[in-house]
Amino acid sequence: MGTSGRSRVTLQIIADHLSVSTATVSLALRGSPLVAEATRERVRTIARSMGYSYNRSAASLRTDRTNIIGVVFHDITNPYFAELLAAIEETAGRHGRSILLGTYAEDIEKQARVLGSLAEYRPDGMILCSAGGSTAESLSPLTDAGVPIVQLSREVAGVDLDFVGSDDRHGTTLAMEHLIELGHRRIAFLCANESISTGHNRYAGYRESLARAGLPFDPALVHFDFGTRETGLKGIQKVLDATEPPTAAVCMNDLAAFGAMLGLRHRGLEAGRDFSIVGCDDVKEAAQWFPALTTVYNFQNEMGAKSAEFLLNRIADPTAPTQRLLLTPALIVRGTTCPPR
Repeated sequence: MGTSGRSRVTLQIIADHLSVSTATVSLALRGSPLVAEATRERVRTIARSMGYSYNRSAASLRTDRTNIIGVVFHDITNPYFAELLAAIEETAGRHGRSILLGTYAEDIEKQARVLGSLAEYRPDGMILCSAGGSTAESLSPLTDAGVPIVQLSREVAGVDLDFVGSDDRHGTTLAMEHLIELGHRRIAFLCANESISTGHNRYAGYRESLARAGLPFDPALVHFDFGTRETGLKGIQKVLDATEPPTAAVCMNDLAAFGAMLGLRHRGLEAGRDFSIVGCDDVKEAAQWFPALTTVYNFQNEMGAKSAEFLLNRIADPTAPTQRLLLTPALIVRGTTCPPR
């Protein structure tokens, strides 16, 4: 038949082989009921045997849809975002969409390059968790071009875009109330960060909880940084060296909490025995540590799925009113919290 490679097998070649029209082949491969089931099966069998591959680029030219969703995250090494991505991909896949992933750490310039590169693939829309310090201007190349966007977890001020996230202020309030009820009065906050909405809201929840409980705010008990294992370890060392050290710490995320637990061990201390640690996110690893981490669960499976649903709705109706969903987090008490010694 003169077809030496998969890329050269076309609808016309399959149609000639079966003595049918290319329209029949196209409908059969899409499972159309306009083609008899026996014919559909013959077409599928021949297409598989010839190594036919669906030409997505050609189809997108016909339909003005690529069926690709761009997912752009600042960090995929954090298991929290890997769990969000899995939920997005599962939901998108059920609706016949594929995922194109881009990452850029916390680098605004790299974010601009990644967003520009992904836009060249003409995705039908994007789910975005922006880099720290992002502004409305950072997103203007996409918003001005009318690309459907859903913000996930982090929210950039001044843009009218769909958003799915967690009530981060409430999550920190739950953590603080738990520690205060245990008897803690000197509580640190590790990896506060005002350049991202999640960091701003979680830190605000910390400050408000202290005020409600009549506890003084001590800047010596706050470590500012992005939330990683390394910064969590550095942060716990810093606050333990304060003139009046804390007996507990709320961490920006679980990664910072894991680092803090290791930092305690560097000092011969153990979370849940000598000091209390609360994380945020409840990644799967949190339950596997020893002791298992007390943390705030943000329902990331639902969050990721909802962001995909929001984007599909936005693609279908670009003029619909903006949607905003804040999920209510839950405190998961495990082994890293205890009354102060």
